[in-house]
Amino acid sequence: MEAGNGNTEGWRRGTGIRSDGGREYGGMEAGNGNAAGGPRCRRRLPSQLRAMEGRESPAEPGSGPARRFPVAAVEAILRDVVGSALRERRYEPGPCREAAKDIAEAVKARVKALVVPRYKVVVVAHVGQLGGQSLQISSRCLWDPDSDTFSSYVFKNTSLFAVANVYGVYFE
Repeated sequence: MEAGNGNTEGWRRGTGIRSDGGREYGGMEAGNGNAAGGPRCRRRLPSQLRAMEGRESPAEPGSGPARRFPVAAVEAILRDVVGSALRERRYEPGPCREAAKDIAEAVKARVKALVVPRYKVVVVAHVGQLGGQSLQISSRCLWDPDSDTFSSYVFKNTSLFAVANVYGVYFE
């Protein structure tokens, strides 16, 4: 920001480059405005910076994703990871807690390997004892039905169940 507005980080307005040589990812300045209600700008993402440099065309804000989240491919990943991790396992609280964490990490890594641009990936895995009980699992978030989506997989064997959800949330 320019002198006199409270910013001591040495940002230059509108250049996209900090005065210390680093790149600016906020549309104008650090914090996207000052405390006195100054102008606010939309954060620029690295893909938008590449587009400004001429390497790819920028997506218009609100135009939605250029490539949809691959629901079928993510479901196949869920089946593979959950099935291979739990197929022969019996329910034990400690190891199954760790298995849920391992499943979530493995699924997230494989989904990120699909390289779907501008989607945030959230993975939630639950593993529990199968004993004739009922269970309801729910989640809430802000959702755009035109661009956001999810994949889900339910697994059961003789002693345990697992529910794994992958949420693909488009980041504008």
